[in-house]
Amino acid sequence: MHELTIANSLVELASAHAADNNALRVKAICVRMGVLCGIGRSLYFCFEPASRGTLCEGAKLRIEEVPLSVRCEHCDDVKVPKALYNFRCPDCGYPTSKVVSGREMELVSIELETAERAASMQECPNAGEARNAI
Repeated sequence: MHELTIANSLVELASAHAADNNALRVKAICVRMGVLCGIGRSLYFCFEPASRGTLCEGAKLRIEEVPLSVRCEHCDDVKVPKALYNFRCPDCGYPTSKVVSGREMELVSIELETAERAASMQECPNAGEARNAI
């Protein structure tokens, strides 16, 4: 199950970043993942066990899905195929194997809780609610 390995890597990266920045914990991790990766659900499932006992425990995993797009050499343009595994131009029908997006996986952001942030939240306990309401 390579999803657990990926979840462990995300936790290690985020925990190291949190430690380097003297954070109390990691609040959220945002990942961009192409639809062809096909592991979004499994990654959500593996993230919680991978984060237990680390600075990421209780953090939210946010996955931003990147749609599939291909480059049609015949039309000389980037197109979105009609189906996920249909590597043909939707306009001219020309077959293409040049995937532009849909395979990537990248760590986009790590949201940390710092000591200063925790202190300000204790002083104004409704601050988080106001931010979420906007």
